[in-house]
Amino acid sequence: MTTFDFGAFLRSDLPPAAARWSGFPPFNFVGGHNDAGCVPVDELIACAADALRSEGRSLCTYGMDSGPLGHRGLREFIAAKLGRDAGIRCTADEVLITSGSLQGLDLVNEVLVGAGDTVIMEEMTYGGAITRLKRRGARIVGVPVDEDGLRADALEAALSSLAASGVRPKYVYTIPTVQNPTATVMSEARRREILALAARFDVPVFEDECYADLTWSGARPPAMRALDADGRVVHIGSFSKTIAPALRLGYLVADWPLMSRILGVKSDGGSGALEQMVLARFCREYFDSNLARLRGVLEGKARALAASLHRHFGDTVRFVDPPGGIFLWMRAAEPVDTTRLFDIASRAGIALNPGAEWMTDAEAGRRWMRLCFAHPSPEVMEAGVARLGEVCRREFGVPAVPASAHR
Repeated sequence: MTTFDFGAFLRSDLPPAAARWSGFPPFNFVGGHNDAGCVPVDELIACAADALRSEGRSLCTYGMDSGPLGHRGLREFIAAKLGRDAGIRCTADEVLITSGSLQGLDLVNEVLVGAGDTVIMEEMTYGGAITRLKRRGARIVGVPVDEDGLRADALEAALSSLAASGVRPKYVYTIPTVQNPTATVMSEARRREILALAARFDVPVFEDECYADLTWSGARPPAMRALDADGRVVHIGSFSKTIAPALRLGYLVADWPLMSRILGVKSDGGSGALEQMVLARFCREYFDSNLARLRGVLEGKARALAASLHRHFGDTVRFVDPPGGIFLWMRAAEPVDTTRLFDIASRAGIALNPGAEWMTDAEAGRRWMRLCFAHPSPEVMEAGVARLGEVCRREFGVPAVPASAHR
């Protein structure tokens, strides 16, 4: 049987073709996967049964009985939680349920960013945000980060330079709390500095808070939207990291003038209704207790990965112990090239994220890599890091011998 060749009909600007999925590698340190044991299966089963009994017939309409913003009970929970934990004052009518935070990114870009427009973002940042802007033909201006996140002095310099050229960015994109990939937590003082600059140069701020619930202590600074005096901050969050990635539910918070335009381009008929029903009940009853357990498990795994890296790489890698989240951001010694390492390691059953995918300057990312510690067990991480050390030693000569050999 022959297969019709669509090659001549494909758009010229498509990303590379996807490979067929053949399962996870033995040592999987990529993606936003989470701990399997922390998925609250029994509680979700109970909530699903209750949701279907109580309001299952509302599935007969798009939007259930809640309208295009999403399930009202879930939006009410989000509004209350944001007020309690992040200091954001908002109503359920300022919250939109999205199909993961990625859809929130896409919707904001759809209404704000066109080809040739400029966006400012942290030079180390979420790879998905970078690729989405590139596909839209946007110009990306990367701003340096430090241990406190996005540097205000560097942002001021970038904004001043753009203003001198007659360019006003469409927004400043930042991940203030447990930044991806660096895991930094921006101080309240720094947040206020950035908001003052946004007001001075009259640009919006796009605040991505997908990991904000996952600080080990449970404490976090107020969200930038909570400190915003004039509604210029758009805020997105997600349940992917606090409950389960495959649920594909997130949320976006914005004032109505922008929200009304976002609803105009959210043409998917609504995000998954059954998931929203179930999650509304789960969050009301179990969210806090499940989150406390998850934080403890993830903190233990972060420490386990750090210990493995110290054992097998010693001082040939540099990283800061993350204060939360699911990733460790690591710089390798010369001459390790993590873009090359990605291909070599994959043949050894190891999946990692090369730094070039998580930086606005891909060349500057060749010494960096991102490792996800949430999904693999400590035992699997230990074996995977040991094998990664062997690969690096064979291909790049570092570490010369395992650090543990000196003990």
